[in-house]
Amino acid sequence: MTLDRARQLLAVQASFGGFYNGNSAKLILSEVQREHGQSGVDQLIQELNLTEIFGFEPGMRFEGGLAIGKPY
Repeated sequence: MTLDRARQLLAVQASFGGFYNGNSAKLILSEVQREHGQSGVDQLIQELNLTEIFGFEPGMRFEGGLAIGKPY
């Protein structure tokens, strides 16, 4: 999945907000994490303001649809 396609899909999920759309966003970010690494995930979180909408923060890892806390 390209970053542009992920951006489009995440924008739809963010426009609805809510718990179920947050789960969909996690799955999309898991795919981005696998293909583009942490920098791609962090870029999308910041661009789409996913911190306010879903509580995702730069540095969070996404694996298999799970959000794993920021490494310290």
